[in-house]
Amino acid sequence: MLKLGVIGYGRRIQGVLKIIASLKAETRVTAITDVRNDEIKRQMAEQGDHPSEVHFYTDADEMLDQEQLDGVLVGTRCSLHARMANKVLSRNLPLYLEKPVATTMSDLMALKRAGETSQSRVVVSFPLRVTPLVRLAKEIIDSGQIGTVEHVQAYNNVPYGGVYYHYWYRDERETGGLFLQKATHDFDYINYLLGTKPQRIAAMTSKQVFKGTHPAGLHCLDCPEQVTCMESPRNVFLQRAETSRIDELPFPTYQCAFAVDTGNEDSGSALIQYETGMHVSYSQNFYARKAAATRGATLIGYKGTIQFDWYTDELEVSMHHTPRVEVHKFDSKAMSHGGGDLVLAQSYVDALRGAGESVAPLDAGLLSVLMCLKAKDSAQNGAFRAIEYE
Repeated sequence: MLKLGVIGYGRRIQGVLKIIASLKAETRVTAITDVRNDEIKRQMAEQGDHPSEVHFYTDADEMLDQEQLDGVLVGTRCSLHARMANKVLSRNLPLYLEKPVATTMSDLMALKRAGETSQSRVVVSFPLRVTPLVRLAKEIIDSGQIGTVEHVQAYNNVPYGGVYYHYWYRDERETGGLFLQKATHDFDYINYLLGTKPQRIAAMTSKQVFKGTHPAGLHCLDCPEQVTCMESPRNVFLQRAETSRIDELPFPTYQCAFAVDTGNEDSGSALIQYETGMHVSYSQNFYARKAAATRGATLIGYKGTIQFDWYTDELEVSMHHTPRVEVHKFDSKAMSHGGGDLVLAQSYVDALRGAGESVAPLDAGLLSVLMCLKAKDSAQNGAFRAIEYE
């Protein structure tokens, strides 16, 4: 039986653990480090698990020193990812690391140094790069069917963007801004598809919608505008009819998205130049809703164009010099992150067994964060930034 430790037993890591368990890989969580241990014990008992079989800690070093673990998963809040990962890397244990792998340049550089000296096998939580959509796109690009990709237009219009303004995600000290929260995935799959190095980046952000004059600390349930506000829990249910989200979201703790203390930009764009001279445009938005949701890319070569979108679950190849269009339909919407989480879970199981190469290595996580931090810097200072480690 492979013994797993968890640092930060949040919803995301719990989901990954369920997928690992479904693989029948003979793994078991034997130790957890968290600040909510009593709550976690109650939750595990309610779900029919056995918290008495798990050792609970509030200090990660204590857990790592006292337990004989075969691997560790880090699922803390974002600002702690790098520091907790460093502790695991120093002990050469297989690591599953949530994204973004760091939120500051100093943490990124420390993580990079730790990775260079560690023998740990690392799987970064980058499910998009291993979804069926991206895998097919990669196969087509590598075959030469559309020629060399010379231009990319990528986009992410997030229909659930309110979560970045209603509760802890609104704290930019935790998120580092929304390039790190969202673009970290998109920059990674673009890098993976292109197989070439990004050299410089320019970016711009705006905060046009989720701002206002309501008092700091105002909760939605205490607000007199619940009936008229389209971001209130009442209207998420009644007007937007998002009934599937009622049990998922902590509505009682929702804070006002139009208060003076909301953080995070609500749209952002970046231009990225790669070593070949080609460039990528990327844009993300957090107030699109419902059928306006899009996430995907258009990749253009001289011979043809690939377009795909996770919300339509389709990939289309349009040939430029013949009257031919290929449409590939997928059935992955019901799968966690479009099927990517299953691939990541299997890759981590392989890492625990000392087999195979990571499908999402630490270097990919480091580069993605570097690009996001440089994009944030560019947006703040209005200038291109070289994508180089400091």
